[in-house]
Amino acid sequence: MKLSKLIFLILVIPFSFPLNAQYQKNESAEATLEKSTLEAHLRFLAADELMGRRTGEPGNNIAARYLAAQFQALGIKNPAGAENYYQNVAFDAISPPKTAQLRIDDALFLQMEDLLIMKGNTPDVEAGVVFANYGWVDEANDHNDYNKLNVKGKIVLVLPGTPDGQDPMSIFNAIEKKQRLAREQGALALIELYRIPFPWAFFLSYFSAESLSLAQENSDSEDQLVYGWLKEKSDGSLKAVLDGKKVKGQLSSSGFSQKRVLSQNVIGVIEGTDPLLKEEYILLSAHYDHVGTGKNGGAPYSPQDSIFNGARDNGMGTVALLAAAEALAKNPPKRSVIVLAVTGEEVGLLGSQYYADHPLIPLEKTIYNLNTDGAGYNDVSYVSVVGYGRTGIDDLVTSACNQFGLDVFPNPAPEQNLYDRSDNVSFAVKGVPAICFSPGLTEFDETVGKYYHQAADNPDSIDYAYLHKFSQAFARLARLISDRAERPFWVSGDKYEGAGKGLYGN
Repeated sequence: MKLSKLIFLILVIPFSFPLNAQYQKNESAEATLEKSTLEAHLRFLAADELMGRRTGEPGNNIAARYLAAQFQALGIKNPAGAENYYQNVAFDAISPPKTAQLRIDDALFLQMEDLLIMKGNTPDVEAGVVFANYGWVDEANDHNDYNKLNVKGKIVLVLPGTPDGQDPMSIFNAIEKKQRLAREQGALALIELYRIPFPWAFFLSYFSAESLSLAQENSDSEDQLVYGWLKEKSDGSLKAVLDGKKVKGQLSSSGFSQKRVLSQNVIGVIEGTDPLLKEEYILLSAHYDHVGTGKNGGAPYSPQDSIFNGARDNGMGTVALLAAAEALAKNPPKRSVIVLAVTGEEVGLLGSQYYADHPLIPLEKTIYNLNTDGAGYNDVSYVSVVGYGRTGIDDLVTSACNQFGLDVFPNPAPEQNLYDRSDNVSFAVKGVPAICFSPGLTEFDETVGKYYHQAADNPDSIDYAYLHKFSQAFARLARLISDRAERPFWVSGDKYEGAGKGLYGN
């Protein structure tokens, strides 16, 4: 689809306005943020013409260019290592095999029934089947599931996750490493047993579509490990292999394909004003991608509306990031600020993971991550803060929200494990204290479900008065953290406290 003349003009002439010469620095820059400007940002980013901003697709690239244009217009610095505010990120777009089957003894598993091979082609081949526990190696803790196992040329079955984590986030975060470990051992295939508390049908629907992963050095090789998932039958047909007995298998898969896809994180830096504190950085983050159109959206759609606009998730967060960028560029705080819009969140927090692994500002200088993301809102009197009580800044959170007439709802929907499902966790696991600042969600109810990852989540459905207050509160909190003399840190006993001590040498 060609851009209309209007969109071209919008891209070239950003919705940012030059600093008024009469602006006084002792006036709250957050209070001067204009509702109309924020609404214009969201109406552009969540417009139909951007086609749901799916990572690697044209609409996602247009959104990135728009954000970079905003940073430039605000006078935010392009950091060393970025190209015109871009940190380029390469992905492998993977389409699973169209046909596959696995026979273990007399049990037959078929693609899209009780088997989902996600990667790799192989002709019909017979091989031994080996159970390797979690298929995990952790030398620091003297753990090696491949010790005394010969898996070369064999089909390896493993439990999902790691010995230390079987929650959904741990399971999915371990996938790439488990494949690498199996490949290094010479395995023909790695098959994980489906023991996840989600319906199998949902898993099939979501992961049978094209998926993205961070590009690997060997991703273009013809010699690909076959990787997938298997739903166990109730007849105990896997008992022999799970008991460590010698078992023969037969595997075939065809129709797998992959291609290289490029996307980008968008990053800028606002230099702090304090001669000493400006060497420390606050990282503000929000993901700007969404799920695209049609079947990629993973939810029902119609011929009349097949675009998953993502106005709430995460158009609102991206606008709040732009609001903070504007306010802090107008009146810089004491510490320096990294403004980071990440790609690839909806496909596994991949953009933030890439930045955390390849930071343009050393992570030991990055003393806090204030992330903003959300599934939507059902109470516009609140800001929901995921990670409240964990990093010692609760007083600042309350102050920032109260200043704009909002209250704080701490840690909504704990059963959803939201902290480990957004980009803040990519930095937390490295040790950087982090929270997620979210629109007012008190529970996952019908109001939230009506829009969360639905085609109905378009700009016309947004409460713009609330977006204004939410964005102002986010910008204010960023300033309060940046100006506070004491560095925030994990509360004693937090599961990421050890990583923080290792990062900062505490």
